[in-house]
Amino acid sequence: MANRRISNSANSTFRPSKLCRALTMAGLASLLSTQVLAQTEPTVTTEQQKAEEQIEVISVIGSFRGSLASALNQKRFETGATDTIKAEDIADFPDLNLAESLQRIPGVAISRVAGEGRQISVRGLGPDFTRVRINGMEAQSTSGGTDAIGGANRGRGFDFNTFSSDLFSELTVRKTASANVEEGSLGATVDLRTARPFDYDALTFAANVQAGYNDKSEEIDPKGSFLFSNINEDGTFGYLISAAFSERNIQDEGFSTVRWNNINDFGRYRGATSGSELQNINDAFRPRLPRYDSYIHNVKRTGLATALEYRPSQETRFNLDILYSKDDSTRQEAFMQGILNGNGQTGPMNVLDYEIDNSNTVTYASFENALIRNELRYDELSTDFLQFTLSGQHQFTDNLKIDAMLGRANSEFDNPIQTTVVMQKGGQNFSYDYRGSKRDNPELLFGEGVFDPNGWTTNSVRLRPLGAENTFDNAAVNVEYILTDALTLRSGLHYKKFEFDTREARRQSENAAGVVMSPDLIQQYSAGVGPYTNWLVPDLAAIDARYNIYSNTGDFAVSTDFRRVDNYSAEEKTVGAYIQLAFDTEFGDTGVRGDFGGRFIKTEQTSTAWATLGGTQQLITADHDYNEFLPSLNLVFEPMDDVIIRFGYAEVLARAGLGSIRPNVSVSVSGGARSVSGGNPTLEPTKAKTYDLGLELYFDNESLLGVALFRKNIDSYVQGLQETKLFTETGLPIQAAIDACNAGPGYGVDCNENIEWQTNTPLNGPGGNLYGFEIQYQMPFSFLPEFWNRFGFIGNYTYVKAQMNYINNTGVVLATRDLQGLSEATRSATLYYEDDKFAARLSLADRSKYLTNAIGRDNNDMEGTNATRNIDASLSYQVTDNWKVTFEALNLTNEVDDQWVDSSGNRLTYYHATGRQYYLGAQYKF
Repeated sequence: MANRRISNSANSTFRPSKLCRALTMAGLASLLSTQVLAQTEPTVTTEQQKAEEQIEVISVIGSFRGSLASALNQKRFETGATDTIKAEDIADFPDLNLAESLQRIPGVAISRVAGEGRQISVRGLGPDFTRVRINGMEAQSTSGGTDAIGGANRGRGFDFNTFSSDLFSELTVRKTASANVEEGSLGATVDLRTARPFDYDALTFAANVQAGYNDKSEEIDPKGSFLFSNINEDGTFGYLISAAFSERNIQDEGFSTVRWNNINDFGRYRGATSGSELQNINDAFRPRLPRYDSYIHNVKRTGLATALEYRPSQETRFNLDILYSKDDSTRQEAFMQGILNGNGQTGPMNVLDYEIDNSNTVTYASFENALIRNELRYDELSTDFLQFTLSGQHQFTDNLKIDAMLGRANSEFDNPIQTTVVMQKGGQNFSYDYRGSKRDNPELLFGEGVFDPNGWTTNSVRLRPLGAENTFDNAAVNVEYILTDALTLRSGLHYKKFEFDTREARRQSENAAGVVMSPDLIQQYSAGVGPYTNWLVPDLAAIDARYNIYSNTGDFAVSTDFRRVDNYSAEEKTVGAYIQLAFDTEFGDTGVRGDFGGRFIKTEQTSTAWATLGGTQQLITADHDYNEFLPSLNLVFEPMDDVIIRFGYAEVLARAGLGSIRPNVSVSVSGGARSVSGGNPTLEPTKAKTYDLGLELYFDNESLLGVALFRKNIDSYVQGLQETKLFTETGLPIQAAIDACNAGPGYGVDCNENIEWQTNTPLNGPGGNLYGFEIQYQMPFSFLPEFWNRFGFIGNYTYVKAQMNYINNTGVVLATRDLQGLSEATRSATLYYEDDKFAARLSLADRSKYLTNAIGRDNNDMEGTNATRNIDASLSYQVTDNWKVTFEALNLTNEVDDQWVDSSGNRLTYYHATGRQYYLGAQYKF
């Protein structure tokens, strides 16, 4: 039948129940006609083809409501538990990137950098447990960040801030597993799809131009995108190109402490070198580096998506999708800080006054003879992402269809300049105050000498260029055969090769290297935090002009040899095969559909890193392989019209972290003790058994009330442990044992690879159970009188609980605490209004606090991030059929990133704000 679409109209032609079901089928058929080749698994199934035969054209008021209805229809007819955002959602929600679009989906929480979303967690499981596919194939994008949010991404998590939302037409989060979807996720598989020419009718052009303003940086920045698509006259070939550009200048300011500790005792209290007062303050926790922070981010993001689509017949289709994105950024970080984590200045610090609260925290203290360090750091960062995907499908007979995909995705992150110069001055007066309300707005007071450019010395010059690259090569072929009207058999093969490489160089010593901090090498820095108009910080340009610090010679030579621990690589080759039986039938008046099957995978892993063998460093490679069979079952019951019950069971896995599997080991022998410490290239994937049960009530047109219960029995959680095993079981080269033995007692019967060695490495430790529920509600207020019936609401709430036993390296349980990165509660809600001309939306997204380190450092029990709540708004007015003006407001409450250490002390470690962001724009479309 002809391709049918949901049209936008001022009038609705809905009828109850049956037409609601027809609308559901219409939205699904429209999706299938344009997305058949977007994924490696078959996308047009028997039940969906039968549904197409019954479709009639349905009109839905407004583009936004139309997109919500289409996404709801897709959710309804999926076999597994999924949630989708359609193109109009992305274009109309006030989102800076894909992560912020995804936070509208139930169970999705995001982490931010520079005021915008970077990575996501799904149902409490962090980015390393979530797999992302773009146009049907797995991909990964990595970027850099401040130290407070983890720095450069060298893991398996996907950095969504590389991409503009404008390049994508659909985002889908698959929360349950199916045999025909590749393995690799405990949390969810996220499918991102770029636009294709047959998504549109004939010639289409759209352009969007915006001017952005941030009330903290007071900068005006450009943002724009366009799309051009066309189909030839006979409807066999189409082409599309879309592009997006944006620039943001962000002032990111606040306070940090780099944690709190109760060591490095102060030398005097009011001149006394002993006594109970001095003992009190020395036994209590105080900030290591209480400081004012001022960051300036400049982010330029450029994206390009191209699609070629060829349909020589109704039975055959080919697609070529190309996606390119480049993120160019600079970041400057300035700090003015007191140094309380040491006592290296001339003479001991003298504590003049202090106050200790009931959590044994020194919330206030003043000092004389303090050491002050001011520093300036400058980074240049870029991420280049490029993906090619070629896919095709052919319907051989009414019963037999084959589709195939071939593609490559490459992401290269480069941080060629990461320069920090630290200057210091001793003998200064200094005080800090975190008492009461000042916890979130501390007062740091510095003596007059801190603002005098004379008398400063150079503490250190840090040059730390780094980078990371990852590449995915994918190939897949799938076969679908219709056995009967009720049964469809699916099978397929999949090959994936993943390559990862990261590098970092440093100076051999990060000392001053003869840099004399004279007044002409110091600049005034104007910050928007703290009581001081201007700080004094190093002038990097002047220092380079005098000392040529980027010459890579002499004391300023940088080499990976001076930072071998952060130079490593990994390669994984995976072959997978699956078989699945899908069914669609009825038992009495109850419709039953679903699928069951299994996927077999074989992975060959190679990892390379620097190791210390017999006292010398060597580059070694370790090999490991594993096989898994992953069964899955998805059932959908329709006991009555517009009521759906879902059940899912699957065994899933997520591969071990890239930093954990590196063989950066130290292999040594001392007397009769043989030891291996460092990474563990033989780590097995984290595996889990997952259960899902959902009830969905489509109680009215464009409306849903859904409840889902889920549980994941996680078999293991990677932790550092001691274990005794044969050296041959470590995955390390045998030569490593031989070299270590020869450096000690000698290789022989008492020291060789075939006897037991003590290992202190990451191991698959005990896991735990994750469980929770989701509630989602969506409804237009069409039952209300005129004007009010243009409003509508979308909302969801997710609760997740998971606790793990965190153990020391001997296996002793230190604590039972929440899974790191897990927020117990996440919520999002949108209230919208839409008529023929005017549309408005007010959106909220929040997540409760979560742990970043379940076992804290510096004698704090744990570390975490406090709850966040972001409120955004958008307005638009359709001036003519072609022109629309828009206004967007992001982060209306100026939400902060608030990190802490210690559950009882809630001690501030990082507290930054980036301001409110506004966009005024115009859109043109024909």
